[in-house]
Amino acid sequence: MSSPERIEGFAAIADYAVLGDGRTVALLASDGSVDWWPFPVLDSPPFCYALLEPGGGRFRLAPQGAYKATRRYLEGTNVLETTCTTPTGAVRLTQALNTGSAGRLPWTELAHRVEGLSGKVVMAWEFTLGDGFGVAKPWVTRRGETPVITAGDQSVAVVLDAADGLTVDPRAVSGTFSVDADRRVAMALVATRGEPLFVPSVAAVDARLDRTIESWRRWSAQVDNEGPWSGAVERSALALKALLAEADGAIAAAATTSLPERVGGPKNWDYRYAWVRDSSFAVDALINLGLHEEVHGAVSWLLGALGRNGPDLCVFYTLGGQVPDAETEADVSGYRHSRPVRIGNSASAQVQLGNYGDFFDTIHRYVGEGHLLDTETAQALAGLADRCCDAWMERDSGIWELHRLEHYTISKIGCWVALDRAVRLARSGQIPDRHIERWASEVQEIRDWVDTHCWCEAKGTYTFYAGTDQLDAAVLLAGRTGFDRGPRLASTVEAVAAELGRGPLLYRYSGMEEEEGAFVACTFWMVDALVITGQVARARRLMDEAITYASDLGLISEQVDPETRALLGNFPQGLSHLALINAAHSLRRVGRP
Repeated sequence: MSSPERIEGFAAIADYAVLGDGRTVALLASDGSVDWWPFPVLDSPPFCYALLEPGGGRFRLAPQGAYKATRRYLEGTNVLETTCTTPTGAVRLTQALNTGSAGRLPWTELAHRVEGLSGKVVMAWEFTLGDGFGVAKPWVTRRGETPVITAGDQSVAVVLDAADGLTVDPRAVSGTFSVDADRRVAMALVATRGEPLFVPSVAAVDARLDRTIESWRRWSAQVDNEGPWSGAVERSALALKALLAEADGAIAAAATTSLPERVGGPKNWDYRYAWVRDSSFAVDALINLGLHEEVHGAVSWLLGALGRNGPDLCVFYTLGGQVPDAETEADVSGYRHSRPVRIGNSASAQVQLGNYGDFFDTIHRYVGEGHLLDTETAQALAGLADRCCDAWMERDSGIWELHRLEHYTISKIGCWVALDRAVRLARSGQIPDRHIERWASEVQEIRDWVDTHCWCEAKGTYTFYAGTDQLDAAVLLAGRTGFDRGPRLASTVEAVAAELGRGPLLYRYSGMEEEEGAFVACTFWMVDALVITGQVARARRLMDEAITYASDLGLISEQVDPETRALLGNFPQGLSHLALINAAHSLRRVGRP
């Protein structure tokens, strides 16, 4: 590829590579620009946010003048390799967020290695910081030979051993260096917040880059990704690992905030949180991948969040397991002028009854792997089941976090799941069975209510909510949860495909064509539903089509424009990758038709 065609300074979402280190994520465009990098952790104020405003700060390293580039992830890693060819020579760049010998580093280290392949290439780099969405104005100083940029309590050192033309301005630092064939040059940006700034040697950074590659490969060697979509499954696993906050066990919904669901539109949300909704998909995917350490970490994080903030469930939590602060809006132009740019997410205060099912299904899958619950957790779960019995007849905001309160079908199914799993957990001795008769009775009552109020005979489908004939792709999850795997699910599959489908893609629910793109996870939910209803060959064809909507690096966002195939929404989207993994496993489990 050539340098990307930026529109008013913005690269396409699909143009970004993702680098991660267990603390944060950097998004790197194919023109060598790091346009998104909150440090030292993912939910820190971002001082590199050119992703949302061209002047919002970035680091760029690329050949001077015109060049062509090809890129790939090194096999089994989140380390990017880019080969650049210029009129005077060629170089290979290797870039990563470095990790330590035993996991994440106590500081953040964005490492770059440039190796000469032929001729001579002049490399140019520039580092400018934004203001962290108005948090603090950065300035540059020199500590000996080391340029240091400070913004509030965050500091970044530029570590390098080659600078033919180092320029230090009050708001930026830049330089050039030449690379001949067989010469190797390394540099890094090392960042901390609220603590002393560690400045490693260039040799240490370079050696740590090699160890980072080895560490990723050791981890990915554990991933059980056999099957016809093994490459897509492994890349999805690596994307999820990049979104994992290692210190806590939480998996962020996405690495970004406010990437639009339709360019120029207002549906721009902050997804740097961990949703209870996603937890069931995550635990399922991690079990399917054979990643037992991550399974335990995710469940422990979820139980810890409930324990600290209970007794009721929140929709989502911070990566540290706290209830999020209120949503605010930043004075930022937004991706391709899509405003507002949000910090925080007001949906945390909503009532979403489906969370009961997500939570109980997560725990049920966890104990199904042979794990045992502690007494305190068991007591809390029994109390939560009792509250679900009292709450399931309420209206809520549903899985899609809508402001309109309704009796959403998928929310009722979620409550059915919660109480069904509570009964199973009680019968296996995992939680107290003091109210098991009530839970079992409510399970049947919910089923009868859904069958009566949330079924449209004319269309032959489960509906979006009681009293409407509109549709919701989320009801496809009735098969995954076990609520319905029979003729009604099969009929719903056809109705959803006909009304919400655009080729292999699906809109979330009726009427969304004008507001947003197609929701990628829904396509993989359709794959799962097709398998469950015995349509395996059709499911395989759909899976083959679905994975073509990933970027050239195998990464998936929240949504896709069905007409242009452009990626939309926050990126990379954990739920999309989770759904891919689980759909591939469903097909692997049934084998070829």
